[in-house]
Order: sequence, then structure tokens, then C-alpha cells
Amino acid sequence: MKHSRDTIVILSTAPPTESEALARMLINHRYVACVNVVPVRSFYRWKREFCDDQEHLLIVKTTRERVDEVINAIKSIHSYETPEIIALPVIDGYLPYLEWVYQETHSEV
Repeated sequence: MKHSRDTIVILSTAPPTESEALARMLINHRYVACVNVVPVRSFYRWKREFCDDQEHLLIVKTTRERVDEVINAIKSIHSYETPEIIALPVIDGYLPYLEWVYQETHSEV
């Protein structure tokens, strides 16, 4: 059984019009086991301008081995010049769920 240290959560924001396509692509390629899509309001500064945007936060569950594939896949279809893509290690969790994440990302397509 895999350990929690093999599981990674990736956070990424996207326009609402792109989030479903991103989630489906990541799951269909088996880069990830699950993507939660949550509406968020983002405040930030971009190119010296204050921004206030409605976005979707993608909470992506994958494994350490798949992180580069996930990052490259998101970048390949994301419309942002510099998309947010942050990978966080899972330090603990329910082992049957973590094993499911591993199995989903390492099964045949």
C-alpha cells in the first residue's frame, strides 16, 4: 500500500469556462484521481493593476510521480499567461483513499 507521502494536492485557478475541460482532461489521461471545482473570488495584482475576478479553484489529487505531467497538461490548455499551479504534499490521510488515488493514477487508460 502506498503511503500518504506519495499523494500530492495541486491547487490551480481557472476561468469558469475552462475548469470543466481541465478537470476532464486530467482525469481522462489518468494524471489525477479526482478534481474538485470550487467557485472563488480572487483578488490580486497583475501587471500593476488590481484585479477582482470570479474564478474556479481546482483541487487536484494525484501522486508525486504524476506532478510534472499534471503541470504540463494544465499549462498546455490554460488560457492564463501565468496560471497558478501549486503542488502540496499530503502529510497524512485516510489510507484507503490515498491508495485509491494511487490506483487511479497508475491504472491503464
